[in-house]
Amino acid sequence: MNRGQSFLLLLIGTVALLTLFIILPFVEYVVASAILAYVLYPFHVRLSNGIQATLAGRVRGSVSRRLSRMLSGLSLVVGSIVAVVIPLAYISWVFVRDLTAIARGNTDIEVAAIEAQIASVTGLSIEVGDFLTTAGQVLVDVLFGGVSGVVTTTLRVSVGISLALFLVYYTLLDGPAFVRWIRSTSPLPADVTADLVDRVDAMTRGVVIGHIVVALLQAVVAGVGLWAVGIPNVVFWTFVMAVLALLPLIGAFFVWGPAAAYLVAVDQVTAGVLLALYGVFVIALVDNYARPIVIDQQAHLNPAVILLGVFGGIYSVGFTGLFVGPIVIGVLAATLETFREDYDEI
Repeated sequence: MNRGQSFLLLLIGTVALLTLFIILPFVEYVVASAILAYVLYPFHVRLSNGIQATLAGRVRGSVSRRLSRMLSGLSLVVGSIVAVVIPLAYISWVFVRDLTAIARGNTDIEVAAIEAQIASVTGLSIEVGDFLTTAGQVLVDVLFGGVSGVVTTTLRVSVGISLALFLVYYTLLDGPAFVRWIRSTSPLPADVTADLVDRVDAMTRGVVIGHIVVALLQAVVAGVGLWAVGIPNVVFWTFVMAVLALLPLIGAFFVWGPAAAYLVAVDQVTAGVLLALYGVFVIALVDNYARPIVIDQQAHLNPAVILLGVFGGIYSVGFTGLFVGPIVIGVLAATLETFREDYDEI
C-alpha cells in the first residue's frame, strides 16, 4: 500500500467517524427508516409499475419512470403516516401516560384485593403496589431517562419521525441504486458479495416479518382480550406482551395468565375464566400457527438470540431497538455464515 492509498483510507475513516458523530443523535431513526423502506419496497415496485402503465403514452418513458417512482414513494409515505405514525403516536402517548402513572403509584389495579387474596392463600404479606411502582420507575428510567426526560424524548421523537419519513421517501427512490453501489464497491468477490447480500436480505426478512410481526400480532390479539374483560392500562400491558411474545409459547402468558388470576382474585370469576380460555385457544394459536407460516425458513435465529437483541436494542437506542437489535444480530449471523461457507477452507 503506497502513501496515497494510506492517506485516502485514513481520510475515509476520519470522515466516516465524523459522519457517525453527526447522525448519532438520530441513528435509530435512520435505521428505522431503512427498515420501513425495506418493508415497503415490494409495494413501491408494484405501485410505481401501475402508475407508469397509467402514464404510458402520455409522458416520455424516462420522465414517466421517474414520475411514477416519485408518486409511488409519496403515496407510501402518506400511507405510512396514516396507518403507522398516527396510531403509533397515540399508542405511545397512552403508554407513556400509563407508565408514568404506575411509576408514581397511581394505578387502576385493585392492589388491596390482590394482596388480600395472596395473604389468604399463602399467608404471606406481599406489597404488590410497591412492586408495580418500582417496576414502573425502572421502565421509565430505562426508556426515557426518568420522568423529567419524557418531554425531551417527545421532542426528539417528533424531529426523528419527520426525518425518518423523508429518509423513507428517498430510500424508496434511490435504495436499489445504493445496493448496486455496495455490490460494485465491495472488495469481496462478486459471488461472495451476492451471497452475503442474499443472506442479509433473508435474515432481515425473517427477523422483521417472522419474529417481530408475529410477536406484535400476538400482543394485539392478547390486548383485545384484556380490553374485553376490563383489565386497566391495556396499552401498557400490550406493549409488555409485545416484548415478551418474542419468547415462543409462553411469552405473552406472563401477562394474560396473571391477568386472568387477577380477575378471579377480585371476584370477577367469569371474566377470568373467559380470559384464560381466550388465551389458551386464541392467543396461543397465533404463536403456534402464525410463526411457522410467516417466518422465512432461511432465517434460522434462536428465539433467545432474538430476545437478547430486543432487550439490548431497546436499552441502547430506545423503542426502535425492538427492531434494530435483532436485525443487527441477524446481520452478524449472516456475515459469519457467509465467511464459514466461502472462506473457512482458506
